[in-house]
Order: sequence, then C-alpha cells, then structure tokens
Amino acid sequence: MRHPQDRLGRATVPAPRSSSPGPVQGRTALGHGARGIAYVLLILLGLIVGLAGCFVQALWFPGGLLLSLGGAFALFHGGRVLTGTRLGAALPAAGWFAMLLVANSPRPEGDFLLTAGLGSYVYLLGGMALGVMCATLPSPLPTHSRRDDSRR
Repeated sequence: MRHPQDRLGRATVPAPRSSSPGPVQGRTALGHGARGIAYVLLILLGLIVGLAGCFVQALWFPGGLLLSLGGAFALFHGGRVLTGTRLGAALPAAGWFAMLLVANSPRPEGDFLLTAGLGSYVYLLGGMALGVMCATLPSPLPTHSRRDDSRR
C-alpha cells in the first residue's frame, strides 16, 4: 500500500477517524416551554442564593464570602449553560440583586441583613461583577467536525 506524499517527498499518514459523532450545532437541550420554566426557577434560585449568601458571608468570613460568591457564580454560569442564552445568566443575577436590595433596606426594628463592612461590600460588588461577566461573555465558538475540515 502506497501512502500519499507531501511536497517534500515525505509520506503522509491520514489521521485516525473518530467513531464518535460530531457536535450538534445550534441546538440547546431545552425547548421553548422548558426554557420558560427554567427562567422562572432561575429567578427563584437567584433570590434564594442571594438570601443565603447574606448570612453565610457574614458568618464565616473570609471563607463564607468565597463560598457565597462561588455559589452565586455557579448559579449564574449554570443558568447560562443550561439555557444556552445570556438571559439564563441575567435572570438569576437579577433575582440575586433584588434580594440584596431587600436585605439592604432598613427594617422598623432597625436591623439590616447586610451590615456596612468589607465583607458585605465585596459580596455585593463581587456578585454584581460575576453576574455581569456571566451574562455578557461571548458564546463559545462552534467547533468544526472533521467532515467540515476536509471541505476547505
């Protein structure tokens, strides 16, 4: 069996073919109805993560702060990946931020859930930055299957 040669006369061997199917382009795992339900659940999860973060970041500083920000990032990024849209990251971030606005409002008793301190400010500003980053990051570039590369 003779192998094809390149311009310098060296034999070239073709790359092994993969038996796995190529990536499916332009499809998300959720349909329109399921995506709408996911958006509502992501808003509710944003409210819950925001409230839980208010307590955790103050309770175990600085580890609780990192845990709270990590949970917020996981929710924002997970919403983006789950729905395949930027709105999937923006809606839980909006729910998270709405809960922090409620937590910062004064109560008749004079209590606040977020006190004026370094940890609270880092949680507030860091979480907003994470939400904006997750909502505005570009989608990953589509990968080409081997069949597409051979047509060039």
